[in-house]
Amino acid sequence: MSTTTKPATKSLLAEARDVQRAIDLIRLGARLQVLESETNLSYERLLKLYKEVTGRSPSKGQLPFSTDYFLQWQPNIHASLFENIRQSILKNVAVDDIDAIMRAWRLYAEQMHACGLEPLLSFTRAWWLSRFMDAGMLIRTRCTCCGWHFVADPYVNKRHYVCGLCKPPARAGKGQAAGALRAHE
Repeated sequence: MSTTTKPATKSLLAEARDVQRAIDLIRLGARLQVLESETNLSYERLLKLYKEVTGRSPSKGQLPFSTDYFLQWQPNIHASLFENIRQSILKNVAVDDIDAIMRAWRLYAEQMHACGLEPLLSFTRAWWLSRFMDAGMLIRTRCTCCGWHFVADPYVNKRHYVCGLCKPPARAGKGQAAGALRAHE
């Protein structure tokens, strides 16, 4: 009997999808560790692809792994915007989780640029946020003042939760990096 070529074709198609996904992730700024996690391509292949797409070697070092970053005042606002977009996509569109992350990050970045701001979340941080959310290490909870959902610690008192927009910390926006006015102006 003759052997069928279907598995080889399927394998080539799957590999082509992985290569395209890796290219898309690289263009969004994903680190090599994210690419390894989200594709079935070898490290060597991803490294070569990364250099070909960006023209440089990938960043070295560990990925940021802490939920604390997303609970700080300003990062929490950005993380909450991203996560609300991602949840909306997951609820309304039939896509893989990584595709939802990619779409949500593009929309988040587009909104930041429309407001004249640079995105505070890198794609890699947004990817980690989604992993933390899916693992239950962070949750979304509704603000009792404005009603919007915010990223929060799973142990937060949900009945009395007030977001950082409704009740910003005392020094929020006061630093030079935040665009505070100088005394002589």
